[in-house]
This record gives sequence, structure tokens and C-alpha cells, in this order.
Amino acid sequence: MASSLLATGPTALALPEPTPGRWAGTWQADPFGIAAVVLLGGLYGWGVLRARRRGHRRPAVRTGAFAVLGLGTIAVATMSSLAVYGRVLFWPAAVQNILLDLVAPLGLALGDPLALARLALPERAADRLGRVLRGRVLRVLTFPVISTVLVLASELSVYFTPYFGTALRDGAVHSLLYLQLLLTGCLFVLPMLSREELLPAWCTHPLRALFVFVDGLVDAIPGILVMTGGTRIAAGWYAAHQPGWGPGPDRDQVLGGGLMLGIAELVGLPFLIAVFVEWVRADRVRTAELDRRLDAEAATTADSAAPGHVPVPEATRPWWETDPGIVGERFRQGR
Repeated sequence: MASSLLATGPTALALPEPTPGRWAGTWQADPFGIAAVVLLGGLYGWGVLRARRRGHRRPAVRTGAFAVLGLGTIAVATMSSLAVYGRVLFWPAAVQNILLDLVAPLGLALGDPLALARLALPERAADRLGRVLRGRVLRVLTFPVISTVLVLASELSVYFTPYFGTALRDGAVHSLLYLQLLLTGCLFVLPMLSREELLPAWCTHPLRALFVFVDGLVDAIPGILVMTGGTRIAAGWYAAHQPGWGPGPDRDQVLGGGLMLGIAELVGLPFLIAVFVEWVRADRVRTAELDRRLDAEAATTADSAAPGHVPVPEATRPWWETDPGIVGERFRQGR
């Protein structure tokens, strides 16, 4: 069994050639990673307990996705051997960033933390959260086209400005970079999978699937540009800290861009599947609601036809035109 290595501070730059054991056993403590995992995990766990006390049992698969794919990915991206060897090679750093930008947000969104917050928070706090989610600023930022552009701009700003080189030199800037990647990724993914209505009413599940497909194509752009661009990323830093082993600078950057491209495309498929699953679930909910309404209408009609019953004419519109719930809303919108 390989012994674990803890790389911290300047010693992280004096690294031996990686082996399978070192890839698995080399870890470092990172302030952002620890804070994110503890804060998000603590809040989610508190929400699960609060919801359970109120009679709402959280599906284990959602909690598992949040913990393993969401928080686990954050931990791996910021504190594993990727973070350690990303100080001397570009490709591990590229994998770090794409995990935070695409994979971790998907895991967090599958846990649907916003719906959990509505169940767990006191009524007033839940109402305030609802107002924030329906606010103009968040509506604009989470609009699918805008959030896709924000994710793309975020990644391009990392690799094609001095931002990434500065982050390698300054721990606070590196934490800011981590936060930026995670937040911009969540702006697109969370609204697509949350049961809270964060998107415009016209953005139905078929359109969401289309947006996810297009977003997958857009997510490929940074990896392609990194592979084919003629400018070396953080060239000064990696030239000064290049190890005596591993790929050369050009090969290192091509490898990093290829991994970015591959991971981006691999994430697109489970994301699309998750949208289809939510689509099926939403259709079942609407169908069940419609069946209940039709059964109620049939019962009313049967009572009216009973012997001795004197019908009273009513000048009322069909129930689906006046229903205040989701069924009425869908019918009024012509869906």
C-alpha cells in the first residue's frame, strides 16, 4: 500500500515523478476546498434533517449525488494529486478547473439543494429565498443563453489572460478562481435540474434538453483553443518549475486541452439524461394532477345526474382555465 504524501507550500514544487500510488496518495490541504466541503455539506445535512422532521424524506440518491459527485469532486479538484501536480504541470491544473466548472455543479444540482432549502427553512425565510430566486438579477444570470456565455467567458478568462498565472503565484487569487469556476457552472446547471421554477415558463423540458446539447458544444471550445492556440498558458510559471520528468511544455498543454475537451463531452451525456429524467417526472406529476381534476369533474357530473337533483345552470369557464395551480398555468400558456 502506497504511503500518503502531504504536499504543502513550497515543498509542493519539489515533487517526485508520479506513480499510480502517488497519484492516489498525494493530497494537500486547501482553504477553499475545506471551506466549500464543510459549508455546503453542513448546510445540506442540516436541510435533510430539518426536512425529515417535517415529514419530508429526502431520496437517498439525491443526497448521494450531492455528497459524492458534488462535494467529492470539489475535494478531488482542490486537494488531490491534481492540485499538487498542477503546480508543475499544466494538464492536472486543466483537469482541476474543468471538474470545478462542469462536474461538481452537476453533482450539486442533482441533489437539488434549492428545493431542499424550501422544505427546511422557516416559512418567512423560505419566502425570502423564493423572492431572491424570482428576482430580476438572478433571472438574467440564469437565463440559459446568458449562463452559457458566462461559463465560456469564465474559462477563456482563466486561460487567455494573466489570471491563471497570477493564481498560481497567489493563493487568494487561486481560491477566487476556484469560486468563479464553481459559481458560473452552477448558474447554468442548477436551473436546468432544480424543481424550483428558476427558468421562464416557456423553457420547457424539451427546450432544456436542447440548451444542454448546445451547451455541450460550447463547452468544447476552451479545450480546442487550448490545444490549438499558439500561446503557452502561464508560460513563465511552468518554465520556472518544469520537472525533470513528464511531457514537455507543448505536449503538456495539448494534453491538458484534450482532457478538457474529453471531460466536457463526457459530462454532457449524464447531464442530458438527468434532464430527460426530470422531464418524465414532471409529465407524470402533470398527468396525475389532470387525472385528479377529471375524476373530480366526473364525480360532480354524476351527482348532478342523480334522481331528484335539480340542475342549476352555471356560467363558469372550464376548470383548467381558472385553476391556480401548475395544470391551469400550463393550459393557459397553450401547452
